[in-house]
Amino acid sequence: MIIESFQNEKIKYITKLLTDNRFRKKSEVFVVEGKQENERAQQYNFEPIEFYICESIFKGEAPKQKIHLVSDKVYEKIAYRGTSEGIIGVYKTKESDLNNFKPKENSTIIIVEGVEKPGNLGAILRSCEAFGIDALIVADGKTDFYNPNVIRSSVGCLFGMEVFQAENSNVYEFLKKNNFNIYTTIMDETSEDLFKRDFKKRSAVLFGTEHSGLSDFWYGKGENTLIPMNGSIDSLNLSNAVAITCYESLKQKK
Repeated sequence: MIIESFQNEKIKYITKLLTDNRFRKKSEVFVVEGKQENERAQQYNFEPIEFYICESIFKGEAPKQKIHLVSDKVYEKIAYRGTSEGIIGVYKTKESDLNNFKPKENSTIIIVEGVEKPGNLGAILRSCEAFGIDALIVADGKTDFYNPNVIRSSVGCLFGMEVFQAENSNVYEFLKKNNFNIYTTIMDETSEDLFKRDFKKRSAVLFGTEHSGLSDFWYGKGENTLIPMNGSIDSLNLSNAVAITCYESLKQKK
């Protein structure tokens, strides 16, 4: 049976998961759109519950879990991208506790404070995964890792990363307990060049919001660090700054 009505209860349910953050969190499930993204979710052992498939678009082997077939018009309504290969999956969320993370001797972690834009968080996840960052922590976060826009913009990189959310005080306690070098991206007369920092040891680099930078909580808690630039602009987009930092960490370790 193919679901053709927008008023079908299953279509109302998945639409609510896509648009209502509170409902999604309460339900402890999330939505994954696209063939590659669904493959990555299962590769990293996220538990699938059900799938919505548009047969006229989807090419490949159908999942073994429960499948709901939907019409082209219904799929167009529930899909964010027209090029998402005709498959949308619903998965159980995973609980992540920062205290369970065991860093390596040369671990590099990225910490972003107060990030609000899902697209920014997704781009940051993509850089962290590409350049071998050991974990991403969102401190005092305002964005859900399982927001559909985060998953889309990270191209599913979320699934292969160690990701955590915690309050500033808990993050700082974790860093001190595990003997991390703390590099705060605060520009003042004490700031030193990012490329002179030692990423062969345990290192944590902290970034604030594009609007106001790191909060006062982090002042005096790390070594102030900046990315040297030669142009007239004195700052970068948050995701670009993170990408440069991730690459520098990888370069030093190689």
